[in-house]
Amino acid sequence: MKPIVAITAGDINGVGYEIILKGIADPHICEICKPIVYGNAQIAKIHAQTLSEEYRNLQFNLIEDAAQAKDGRLNMITCYPDDTPCKLGESTPEAGKASYASLKRACQDLKDGKVQVLVTAPINKENIQSDEFRYSGHTEYLTHVFGEGKSSLMMMVSQAMRVALVCNHTPISKVPAQITEERILAKLRTLNETLKSDFTIREPRIAVLALNPHAGDNGLIGTEEQTIITPAVKKAIDEGLCVFGPYSADGFFGSGKFAHFDAVLAMYHDQGLIPFKTLDMNGVNFTAGLSIIRTSPDHGTAYELAGKNTANPQSFQHALYMAIDLLRTREENKELLKNPLKVEPRVANKKPDENKDNDSARN
Repeated sequence: MKPIVAITAGDINGVGYEIILKGIADPHICEICKPIVYGNAQIAKIHAQTLSEEYRNLQFNLIEDAAQAKDGRLNMITCYPDDTPCKLGESTPEAGKASYASLKRACQDLKDGKVQVLVTAPINKENIQSDEFRYSGHTEYLTHVFGEGKSSLMMMVSQAMRVALVCNHTPISKVPAQITEERILAKLRTLNETLKSDFTIREPRIAVLALNPHAGDNGLIGTEEQTIITPAVKKAIDEGLCVFGPYSADGFFGSGKFAHFDAVLAMYHDQGLIPFKTLDMNGVNFTAGLSIIRTSPDHGTAYELAGKNTANPQSFQHALYMAIDLLRTREENKELLKNPLKVEPRVANKKPDENKDNDSARN
């Protein structure tokens, strides 16, 4: 069975529709999944007119329920009215409402089991704010909806490296207060588990970055390494995790040391994402630690590119492929663990039954 992939259109005035239209126009997409775009066909046509001829005639199969998705077609569920104002390159309240309507509907279908994975196009974190959405991004919202009280993890994935964050979209002035031993340890546990279960790495090697320059220089320019980060690393090691650090971020990336690890845990957003995106702007944002699978391209709305036919769909395509790969990996793991071998517990120093031995001898 082909997985049904929910694709949210994101901000209607950004590059979301463009990367989706370019991405799913590849015939190979419909060979490996049933895509459903949660958006609006009229808005999609507006974006299509700004693209080259090959994308202008794309036809969507309009459906009302995910169960109606047809194989080999580009399916779409309408989430907001046809007359929603589309102002390419601008941030508008209407675009924020449309972004949330798309995301909310897709999440409900994911929760109901009508779709198997979620791929999200970029939103504007400011215009989407409302009484229903008071989160700093997709990761925080999805954690609220699907987290079940568990800790999630914002994780960037590319061929070059995997980077996870202790603090996601946190103002730099508030980062130190969020760097706690308990938080770091929770993120390390989640990262270790997802590397094993989602990326099939048996014994993941994880590097932890320092918070301060030069890892604090033994307390001269910061004590968090000595009082918080190093104790968290030691506790993780005591739990059996293969963790190293803390490393000074500049030297760690500048020397290429990151290549020796399966993942890196950065303390805050820019510390991890600047080197990540410097090496590869076509990576994938993966929300690890949740029961559901959600991926996204690793870029924003890019208003400055909207309507210019210059947006690169590779990151979106990588996100879609990765979501399907993760689903298959999880299904394979479930199958492998369905009927585990039953091992009888060994009884130490068990003495042989002397009577039984004697009976055997007489026979």
